[in-house]
Amino acid sequence: MDIAIIGAGYTGLTAAHDLGKAGHTVTLYEALPEAGGLATGFKAPHWSWRLEKFYHHLFTNDDDIIGLAKEVGIGDALTTYSPSTDLIHEGKPYRFDGLIGGITYPGLSLVEKARVGVAMYYLKFLKNWKPLEQVTAHEWLTRAMGASGYAKTFEPLLYGKFGDEYRSVPMSWFWARIYKRTPKLIYFDGGFQTFTDALARAVGAQGATFHLNTRVSAIRRAGGRWEVESSQGTHRFDRVISTVSPGLMTKLTPELPSNYLAALRDLKSLGAVVMTVALKHKLTDHSYWLSLDKRKYPMLALVEHTNMADPRHYGGDHLVYVGDYLPADHPYLKMDADELFEHYEPALKSFNPAYERSWVTGKWVFSTPYAQPIPPLRYSERIPPLKTPLPGLYFASMSQVYPWDRGTNYAVEMGHKVASTLQSDSVPAPQPESEAVEPQSLTA
Repeated sequence: MDIAIIGAGYTGLTAAHDLGKAGHTVTLYEALPEAGGLATGFKAPHWSWRLEKFYHHLFTNDDDIIGLAKEVGIGDALTTYSPSTDLIHEGKPYRFDGLIGGITYPGLSLVEKARVGVAMYYLKFLKNWKPLEQVTAHEWLTRAMGASGYAKTFEPLLYGKFGDEYRSVPMSWFWARIYKRTPKLIYFDGGFQTFTDALARAVGAQGATFHLNTRVSAIRRAGGRWEVESSQGTHRFDRVISTVSPGLMTKLTPELPSNYLAALRDLKSLGAVVMTVALKHKLTDHSYWLSLDKRKYPMLALVEHTNMADPRHYGGDHLVYVGDYLPADHPYLKMDADELFEHYEPALKSFNPAYERSWVTGKWVFSTPYAQPIPPLRYSERIPPLKTPLPGLYFASMSQVYPWDRGTNYAVEMGHKVASTLQSDSVPAPQPESEAVEPQSLTA
C-alpha cells in the first residue's frame, strides 16, 4: 500500500519503520524543519552533543524505545545513570527517590513516612490499574497517605502539573507514574538526536520519502483513496496515519463523524514552555531533577542536565532546564528567552545564593501548545480508537497512551500499535486509479 504519515515525531517514525519493513511505500509529512517532534535537539557551536529542546530521559524499563534503538543499530549509545531526584524542604533539596531517599527525607514525620511508603510500595506492585480510574488521585492519595503526608509530597506536584484540574485526574494516571518509575535513568550518548537520526536513516533506507518543513492543510477522501493537501501540493494515498494533536486533527479532517470529532474536542491538554540556561558554574550541588511547588516557585521543575550528563559534552557549560506546563494561551508560551528569563531568574538564586547573572553564557526557550494530556475519570471508556470511523484513516496521539503519561517510550509504542492496526485492518487495499493531475515528484 501507499501510506501517508502526518507527523515525523517518534510515533510517525516508528510506524513508518514498521510499515516500510513490511514492504509498504511510506511518505512522511512534517511541519518542522527536521524529524523528531518534541525530542528534537539544538546545539551551541562549542558543544559536541545536542540537547533536547524539552528535557528527556528514559527509565530502564522503557522497553519499546530501547528495543527499537537496538534494532536500528545504536544500542551501544544507551548509557545508564543514577542521578538524584529531589524535593525541596525548608529551601534545601533532599533526595526523594527510592527506599533510602524516602527514609532519610526530613520533610515527613515517621508516621507520614510510613503511610507514604506503604502507599508507594502498594502502587509499585499493583498490576490491575482499571479500578483506579474510578477515583481521582487527589481522593485516593489523601486517604492512603493521610492529608498531611500527601500535602507535603505529591499534592504540590499534581497541582504543578495540572493546575486547577489536578483534583480531577484519575488515580490510574498516578499509578502509571509510580509503577514505571526506576531509580536509574538512561540517556543517549549524543542526546536523543542520536536515536532520531538513526531511526530516520533506517526509515529512509527502506525507501520512505520525507517532506520536511511541510504543513498539511487537509486530509480528505477522494474516490476510494485519501488526498493529503500540503504546501508540497495534493497527493493521493491508500491509507493515512495522522499523529497530530487532537485539536489539529479536527481541523484537518472535518468530515469525520460528529461523535468522533466531539470525542477529540473533549480531550483536554496543556502546553509546555522550557527554558534552557547555560551557566559557568553548577547551580545545585547534586540535584538532577527538582520537583517544585508552584505556589512557591515560578516553575514546575528545575532539571540540571549536567548533574547527569558530563558538562564536557557541552564545552564545560552547566545546563539547567526550567520548565512548566501551562494553558495553551498562557503568555509565557509566547515570550522570548530574555522576557521569560526575567520571570525565572529570581528562583535561580534561591537554589544557590552565590549565583550571579554573570554566570549566564546562553539561554534558549522553546514552547508548544500541545504537550500534556489531562485524562478524566474512566478515560479508558472514552479514548478515541486508533482506527477512525472512516476506512483507511488512523489517528495516533499522546492523548491515547493512557494510563501512561506522555513520553518517548509511549510514542514508540503507539507507532508500533497504529502500524499493526493498519496492517491487520480487514478493509482491502483499493486498486490504483487514474489521477486527475500528474503527481508531483516528492522532494526529500
